[in-house]
Amino acid sequence: MELFIVFVFILGYLGITLEHSLKVDKLVPSLLMMAFAWAGVSIGLNDFGAWFNSAAHELMDITGMNAIDRGHLMQETLLHHFGKTSEILIFLIGAMTIVEIIDHFHGFSAIKGFIRTNKKRTLLWIVAFLAFILSAIIDNLTATIVLITILRKILSNSEDRVWFAGIIIICANAGGAWSPIGDVTTTMLWMGGKVTAIKLIEYLLIPSIVCMIVPTFIASFMKPFKGTFELPEEDGEVNSKASLMLYLGLGMIVFVPIFKTIFHLPPYIGMMLSLGVVALFAETISVRQFKMSYVGVVKKGQKPEYLPEDSKEEHESPTFRALTKIEMPSILFFLGILMTVAALESLGLVFNFGQSVQNSMHDDIFVLLLGIGSAVIDNVPLVAASMGMFNAPVDDHIWQFIAYSAGTGGSMLIIGSAAGVVAMGMEKISFFWYLKNMSWLAFIGYLAGAGFYLLERAL
Repeated sequence: MELFIVFVFILGYLGITLEHSLKVDKLVPSLLMMAFAWAGVSIGLNDFGAWFNSAAHELMDITGMNAIDRGHLMQETLLHHFGKTSEILIFLIGAMTIVEIIDHFHGFSAIKGFIRTNKKRTLLWIVAFLAFILSAIIDNLTATIVLITILRKILSNSEDRVWFAGIIIICANAGGAWSPIGDVTTTMLWMGGKVTAIKLIEYLLIPSIVCMIVPTFIASFMKPFKGTFELPEEDGEVNSKASLMLYLGLGMIVFVPIFKTIFHLPPYIGMMLSLGVVALFAETISVRQFKMSYVGVVKKGQKPEYLPEDSKEEHESPTFRALTKIEMPSILFFLGILMTVAALESLGLVFNFGQSVQNSMHDDIFVLLLGIGSAVIDNVPLVAASMGMFNAPVDDHIWQFIAYSAGTGGSMLIIGSAAGVVAMGMEKISFFWYLKNMSWLAFIGYLAGAGFYLLERAL
């Protein structure tokens, strides 16, 4: 039955990898392989001789356990993994909703005010730093969407934009690697108790900056980033609350790690608190703006009066609107992937594979290869699997290096990260164009940051 479950995982993973060729969203194979994997566990439950205890991180001998006890063990393990997975998903839903509320008030348009140049090289550095900083707060995927949207309002030439989009992918992935809320994989490690926010930032901030600076510096001497461009005319009227909601939303997301440190509660509780605060402000502002927009027609000399309540149109709640726009396919994809890896982990397959890897090569070499592999294979299951392979204490160097490698390695191919995939769709960037023009820059940046981290740790 173990072979059947592994076969299901491989088949499902091929479906995820070939998503664009098959024209089937990756959440479909993800959910199917989760269901079939756990069905396989249930069918073969009485034949398994070992079971992995995730809490103690050790294999249990269950050869003498009766069928009823085995059933209870499976249910407890399933509930344990579902609880841990749900913590991550609720956290992501909260963060996504806050971002959508900010966008409801056109908050990200305020970022355009930071760009006041017509030189391509200067714009390159501004965009690179914005991608690095924003991705650490609102995650690399959202940062990429925001910055490419802003670029469209600044650069009219699509041939110029694709080059900047390539740099955004590299810098956004680098920015997400050092922050506990900057990438799904770092969030998984943080919420899984493998790293703490302070140590993650302390050890990965500078390597991530190196990973961002080196390719950007090289790119600044390339022809596409030389010369000037024509600045567009200023936009018309913008939402008066745009800046307020931008800074409030970003500030409340940054507050989440602080909340965890102070109260020692799971991060998703802090994220729900932040969402509640942002939603409260959004609803209050929205109601006021709605009321002020409904002024009755009055006779000359009379003061304006509000229309009666029953004559007003129903105003749209920014919170409800945000909830309808969050990426639920991504949430379901993560659910399927994480629970499938949990099935493999429960049978001890992931742990045994990790032991074999540690006996055959050095941990650092394995993690470097894992980062390169994340350019081809989605980094979420890679990190989920690695969390079951190593029995290292919290804040051990292996977890930090995994966070860096999985977060930045995906930049080497445009399909290797969520940021790359969304940029590919928004700007119609071809796989081979990116491979020719950007992959080598991402590879140099990846090695430079990894080298700095290993040197930093050695000293």
